[in-house]
Amino acid sequence: MRFSPFKSQGCLLNFGSEGTFLLSQQIMDIVGFLKSQFICHLLICYIFIVSGLIINFIQLFTLILWPINKQLFRRINCRLAYCISSQMVMLLEWWSGTNCTLYTDPESYKKYGKENAIVILNHNFEIDFLCGWNFCERFGVLGSSKVLAKKELSYMPIIGWMWYFLEIVFCKRKWEEDRKTVMQKLLNLRDYPENFWFLIHCEGTRFTEQKHQISMQVAEAKGLPKLKYHLLPRTKGFAVTVQCLRNVVSAVYDSTLNFRNNENPTLLGVLNGKKYHADLYVRRIPLEEVPEDEQECSNWLHKLYQEKDAFQEEYYRTGTYPAVPVVPPRRPWTLLNWLFWALLLLYPLFKLLINMINSGSSLTLASFAFVIVIASVGVRWMIAVTEINKGSTYGNNDNKQKQK
Repeated sequence: MRFSPFKSQGCLLNFGSEGTFLLSQQIMDIVGFLKSQFICHLLICYIFIVSGLIINFIQLFTLILWPINKQLFRRINCRLAYCISSQMVMLLEWWSGTNCTLYTDPESYKKYGKENAIVILNHNFEIDFLCGWNFCERFGVLGSSKVLAKKELSYMPIIGWMWYFLEIVFCKRKWEEDRKTVMQKLLNLRDYPENFWFLIHCEGTRFTEQKHQISMQVAEAKGLPKLKYHLLPRTKGFAVTVQCLRNVVSAVYDSTLNFRNNENPTLLGVLNGKKYHADLYVRRIPLEEVPEDEQECSNWLHKLYQEKDAFQEEYYRTGTYPAVPVVPPRRPWTLLNWLFWALLLLYPLFKLLINMINSGSSLTLASFAFVIVIASVGVRWMIAVTEINKGSTYGNNDNKQKQK
């Protein structure tokens, strides 16, 4: 049998490529294992909590700028807020590697990030807020993004305090009490120096079967078309937002989020490094098309949610949206920001830990163990805030309120 060097070389090449693949697979398995370890989660949360409190402290001192130069105060706080919120986006983009595909019109795509907008989001998933932030980040408006949030969140350290300095609009979900405050906060944004997106969940609370059943009972009582995949939108808050920001905001971005293969994403899953596949359909609607009259605006929003329901139906049937898919480029700043804080904060932590171990003091070690337990409880509490089964009772039978 004649020896062929070419065949041998081909075998070696095949063996080499297979070996490289196996090696890379093993490395990925190790990385995946490390991402699921609680010690990694503690370190991530340590960086987030300590850096967040440091930034909150710096934000407190920026208050002296407000009477002197309000616009400088706002610009600085946009950058400081980015240092906090981008860490959450980093977990989604870089840690879990979640893919976010945007479906939209190519002409509209060119305008994203270059204008003020009201972003209407559906509220079906535990991490839909994180995907909304990811949308903001891809177009450079994460630091200046605004939300309509419940008043209780303003007392939450880090995120809630950050939002206070960003002039976020908080509400008690009692419209008679909220109207004046909400209008004043929105009017204050008319001279905001940065492009901003105002993110709003018009349904008022996250979708659950129980809330959906109650919502559809209200729809039947009011003679409104029933929705299959959404709760009835609460129109008064949206109408006031449009009224106060007209001629400042250029468009409404109607955004509908879904995940492929019936994925049920959670913040705990993201923290464990689990990769999800998100599809976001965005329609740009010029604000001129939204009626100025409050009742007409209300009717317009109800019609919009009927269209959103139809898009959801089509997505569940076909797995796609009626628009051009595009993946906006991932920017490096979220990762660089996290690496900066990690390098700044992990060194003193490890140094302290080594000194504690070397001391051999049982009291010191017990104190450290106690801190770990408290940190663990804190991490679990932060994650629980996003869980659907532990979400707001707003809209349930035991908390009936008139739909707005």
